Amino acid sequence: MKSYIVFGCGKFGSSVAKTLSELGNEVMIVDINMDSIEEIADYVTTAIQCDVMDENATSEMGLKNFDAAVVAIGTNFEAAIMSTVLAKEAGIEYIVAKSTSNRQALILKKLGADKIIFPERDMGVRVAHNLSASNLMDFIQLSPDYSIAEFLCPVTWIGKTLKQLNVRNKYKVTVLAIERGNDDIQIDPHPDSALQEGDVLVLLGKDEDLKDIEKITS
Repeated sequence: MKSYIVFGCGKFGSSVAKTLSELGNEVMIVDINMDSIEEIADYVTTAIQCDVMDENATSEMGLKNFDAAVVAIGTNFEAAIMSTVLAKEAGIEYIVAKSTSNRQALILKKLGADKIIFPERDMGVRVAHNLSASNLMDFIQLSPDYSIAEFLCPVTWIGKTLKQLNVRNKYKVTVLAIERGNDDIQIDPHPDSALQEGDVLVLLGKDEDLKDIEKITS
């Protein structure tokens, strides 16, 4: 079990905090708005109403005890900056920060954020990919070059094994998992696994290579 602190109790911050808590982690969430804190209090380990710009208030949060921090403040960039600085100065090993622009991202990165998230932009990219390809089930961009995509098994692949298809060498993507039905998920599937109709393939690769797979499945 790990411990996380989430700064900001908006839609993004609340979603992250609740999910981390559901996964069995200790979660503290901090927000200046008392109504927001009261709404989420039952879903996390600790919910604190606090102004991160108040040095006296933040000094009592025990930031050094957390494994990671999520800066999910979107409307007050000054508060987002302060939260990032506080987490960095406390020695928190991993800091994820939400950003609404490339300029903000650059500043947060320089202040110590290890990963920058663009929730609205990333969701837009995800929806666009889902709409553009009939057999693309889901799409998650990991970096400017690499993504994870879920594809419905192409008709021409049904009945063949991963070894026969030579997916990694021929298509330059890695098969992370095969989803078969609601409960059957094969993680790191065996090369001799034969694909079946209705299988969903979870693939990791460069965007350009995933686009080639997209053409095959369309």
